[in-house]
Amino acid sequence: MALGGNPVFNGKNFRTAARGNSPAGQGATALAGQSAMSTTQMEDLYNQPSAGPSQMGRMTFDDVIVKTVLSIGVVLLGAAVPAFLLPGLAVPLMIFGMIGGLVLGLVNSFKREPVPALILGYAFLEGLFLGGLTMILEAQFPNIALQALLGTLTVFAVTLVLFRSGKVRATPKAMKIFMIAIIGYAAFSLINLGLMLFGVSEDPWGLRTGIEIFGIPLGVIIGIFAIGLAAFSLVIDFTSISNGVRNGAPQKYSWTAAFGLTVTLVWLYIEFIRLIAILRGSE
Repeated sequence: MALGGNPVFNGKNFRTAARGNSPAGQGATALAGQSAMSTTQMEDLYNQPSAGPSQMGRMTFDDVIVKTVLSIGVVLLGAAVPAFLLPGLAVPLMIFGMIGGLVLGLVNSFKREPVPALILGYAFLEGLFLGGLTMILEAQFPNIALQALLGTLTVFAVTLVLFRSGKVRATPKAMKIFMIAIIGYAAFSLINLGLMLFGVSEDPWGLRTGIEIFGIPLGVIIGIFAIGLAAFSLVIDFTSISNGVRNGAPQKYSWTAAFGLTVTLVWLYIEFIRLIAILRGSE
C-alpha cells in the first residue's frame, strides 16, 4: 500500500535513458566518432549481448526479493530483543517500538527518495513492537505466535498466486472501494483506541470484544474485514512492483518496494494475532 502514491511505480518510463547506456547504444556512439573502425570490430560490437536491467541500474524482482528478505530479517531481529534478550522490558519496548515505528513509517512513506537506513530502522522498531506484543499474548494463549505467522504466510502465498494468475488486480474501481474501506477502518480503530485510553471501555480489546453481533464478537468480524484489506494491500504492492520493473525504475527504488511489503506484512500479522486472541479469549 505504501507504493501506490509513488510516481516511480505509476507508469513513469525510464527505458529511453537506460537504452543509451546499453552496449548497442554505446556502440552507435563509438561508430560516430571512429570512422576507421574495422568490419570485424563493428561485428564484434553489435554481437555483444544486451545489458540486463541490473547492469543498467534498473530495479528487478530479485532486487526487491533480496531487500524484502533483509527488511523482514531486521524485523525478526528486533522482535528477538523483547522476546529473548530483554523479556522483562517487553511492555516498554513494545510501546517504544509502536511509537517509533509509526513515526519512521510516516517519514518513509512521504520521502520521495528511499533511505535504506530509515527503512531498516523502521523494520527494527516494528520488530520491537511485534516482539513485545507477541510475548504478552503468548503468555495468555500458547502457540498464538505460530498460528498468526502461519496465517500471515498463507494469505501472502494465496494472494501472490492469485495475482500471478491474473485473477486479482488493483483496478481503479477496486482502489476507490479500498480507500473508502481503509478510511472507515482507520476511523473505527482510532475511536476504539480513544475509548480504551480514556477508560470508557474496560474490555481488553475495546469495542472489538465489548459488542457482539448474533453472538459473534465485533472484533472477529472487524478482524476478518481487516485481513481482507491487508490482502488487497498486498495486491497493490505486487501491482506497483510489477509496474516499476516493467517501466525500468531505478534500482534504488527496490528499497521502497521492500518497505511497502514490510508494512503490509507487519499489518497482516498484527490483524491475525489480534483476531486469534479474540477467538481464543471467547472460548
